[in-house]
Amino acid sequence: MIAIIGYLDVDPAARDRLVESTAELQQATARDEPGCITYTMSADPARPGRISIVELWESAETLDAHFKHPNFQATGTALRAEPRLGGSVMKYRIDAVAPVRGDDGLATVAFGP
Repeated sequence: MIAIIGYLDVDPAARDRLVESTAELQQATARDEPGCITYTMSADPARPGRISIVELWESAETLDAHFKHPNFQATGTALRAEPRLGGSVMKYRIDAVAPVRGDDGLATVAFGP
């Protein structure tokens, strides 16, 4: 599993318009691209000009297919409609997954029994 987590900083006056311009592409990617678990670009409520990016893919192969898909190209084009003032987008390989809360209902960092 691979996660992509990051942000783009843009003019606060343009942020919501940029996010909205990708809404249909986000929906299409999540709906139509095999292996896409999560694909979200959203306005960060704590930083006026920041677009937060969160993606989750089943495998490197499904992420690679996404990089070649027209949705990826179109989303990039939409997000480049305004100048970027900063940003960072990183990929992470995930080797374990578990619920945040244990059987007792308490939050835990443990991944096993």
